[in-house]
Amino acid sequence: MLVRKGLLLDCSGAVCDALEHLQLAGWDFQVVATLEAARKALTLAAPPVGLVAFDHETSWPGREIETLLARFDVEWIAILQRGLFDSAGLAPLLRRNFYDFHSLPLDRERLLVTLGHAYGKATLGARTEPHPAAEGRFGMTGRSARMQQLFRQIEKVITVDAPVLIGGESGTGKELVAHAIHQHSARAKGPFIAMNCGAIPANLIHSELFGYERGAFTGAHQRKIGNIEAANNGVLFLDEIGDLPLDLQASMLRFLQEKTIVRVGGTERLRMNVRVIAATHVDLKRAVAEGRFREDLYYRLNVLHLPVPALRDRRDDIVLLAQLVYANNEEQRSPQVRGFSAEASLAMEAHDWPGNVRELINRVQQAMIMSENRFISAADLGLAAVEGNGATLDEARALVEREMIESSLKKCQNNVSETARQLGISRVTLYRMIDRLKIVL
Repeated sequence: MLVRKGLLLDCSGAVCDALEHLQLAGWDFQVVATLEAARKALTLAAPPVGLVAFDHETSWPGREIETLLARFDVEWIAILQRGLFDSAGLAPLLRRNFYDFHSLPLDRERLLVTLGHAYGKATLGARTEPHPAAEGRFGMTGRSARMQQLFRQIEKVITVDAPVLIGGESGTGKELVAHAIHQHSARAKGPFIAMNCGAIPANLIHSELFGYERGAFTGAHQRKIGNIEAANNGVLFLDEIGDLPLDLQASMLRFLQEKTIVRVGGTERLRMNVRVIAATHVDLKRAVAEGRFREDLYYRLNVLHLPVPALRDRRDDIVLLAQLVYANNEEQRSPQVRGFSAEASLAMEAHDWPGNVRELINRVQQAMIMSENRFISAADLGLAAVEGNGATLDEARALVEREMIESSLKKCQNNVSETARQLGISRVTLYRMIDRLKIVL
């Protein structure tokens, strides 16, 4: 029989005696009576599951026990004296740091199920999971139909050298798309020069684009290479092209037609080999109709058009992207934070994300630092919880159980016996839970 290891923190010995009486087959708990002994044991070899006995609210110093619980990647289960079940003082500690809790006297069958679930969750998490970024292409993450369509379009665009116009709302990742085109095209070894047309004063844009000669104007003490020249043999990315002043639009059109530039204050016409990728969050067709954007320049830029979907139009990617942000910023998280709650995932999928991926990154990073919970909640993200979900402990527990079982079934290719073994429960129990949770095999 497989013997699973666990750790029991028990300063009085009461829970240790109870466990011996229950005779939990398949479990071997190392018993420690102090936090220092627990710290040493966990440092040597942290087991997947740990039990912490609470005889009273102050059994363990609050800050010290929380530091210990957060430091090690263990699924903790609290064992409470019955009088502590409704303790307001312990509630925040339990909520932030424990997988589940039981009260004395212990129910053997229920404890075995909880231990099995906690062990399964810990071992599933310990396995090498594909990084969220693996679900995507060209350095971008996404499994949704809209992103798959974008990937197919990029695949075509990288094989040619024509201008590209990338459209999409602010915060959708238009510059990422431009980088992807550059990095996977024949120009990958050349420079990638990015310029935000809306962030540079109108009187400076011309010299930023085309450069200038020494003495071209007051303060021009030496020659300066412009962004077009700097991008020679590579890519020039013009973000927010819709903000380019009309007089500069004429100069840009001439460059696209002739492939040559003249520095400000100069006379020499320089031939350039540059691919132009432009991006905008505005409707350029409307801007043309309203006289704010040149029609001829629009058609010169819009040879290849790539629309980047808003986050609300790719809801299948929302939680995946949140997990990617979490993985990329894990060193900045609050010590006790272990991931997202099911409630948070539902809230993220329901939110409309007017700020798109940029807003998602901001909310997740803030929640990772500020959350006082073990799993980031909807409130931590500043989002409303989806009505009717997570209202009671039983509902929240069922949601977590369903998520765990479905995840394990997927990894085991719907092999019930293997799934039960990984979760540490019997096939009969798993079938009963599948039926109760209405999981479709």
